[in-house]
Amino acid sequence: MELVPIIIIGIIAFIFFIRQIEEYQRGIMFTIGKFSGVKKPGWRIVIPIFQRMHKVDIRTKTVDVPDQEVITKDNIPVSINAVVYYSIIDPEKAILKVEDFYYAISQLAQTTMRNTIGERTLDEILQQRAEIAEKIKEELDQSTDEWGIDVSRLELKDVIIPDNLKRTISKEAEAEREKRAVIIKASGDREAANNLAEAARTLESVPGAMHLRTLQAINDLSSDQSNTTIWMIPTEVLSAVKGFSDKLNVENGKLKK
Repeated sequence: MELVPIIIIGIIAFIFFIRQIEEYQRGIMFTIGKFSGVKKPGWRIVIPIFQRMHKVDIRTKTVDVPDQEVITKDNIPVSINAVVYYSIIDPEKAILKVEDFYYAISQLAQTTMRNTIGERTLDEILQQRAEIAEKIKEELDQSTDEWGIDVSRLELKDVIIPDNLKRTISKEAEAEREKRAVIIKASGDREAANNLAEAARTLESVPGAMHLRTLQAINDLSSDQSNTTIWMIPTEVLSAVKGFSDKLNVENGKLKK
């Protein structure tokens, strides 16, 4: 029976003195208000009143940067938001160097993003999102080193532009597509004309080539009996035939006499 009070006192002492630190946490210990060390995962003794322990989560966390209204370098208003991925690599600095590291990262990300976007034109923002995000991430990472924080990644989620500007961009893109189509068609027509000219020169330079080409065309047309063809005969040929006919008539007249 005498052991019962001792056991009860031991349980109470265990509850009040023991603190558990999880594997993904680190404990920042303060003794009489002074920093006294970083505690690793496990059970740790914390003497009430004299000691206090602040737990820090070292897992990767995210900060959702809200929409930021920014004027681009070419004076176009845009709204942009982002998400930041970070982790605490030095728990001591994260507690001693900054009051609220989560709030500090959020505010720093907003100002850095506004400054970086303001130095770019709208076309650069739309076409170089990955490069811009990497630049913002590097600036954040450098600024948060003194807080013991590592910024591992930053993603620009949405770039919102005014509706009237969206219509203008759409018209510009449509005009660019039509321009490319006209250029491609003109290039095809030029290439076809060059091929026809080359074929004509070949037919003209080779004796009998034109006759062979004519016979081939007749053969192609004769394969379908439903085709009706009209042949254009040069006037020179008709004149030659007429002259030949007149000559035959003259010779027949002489023979009759």
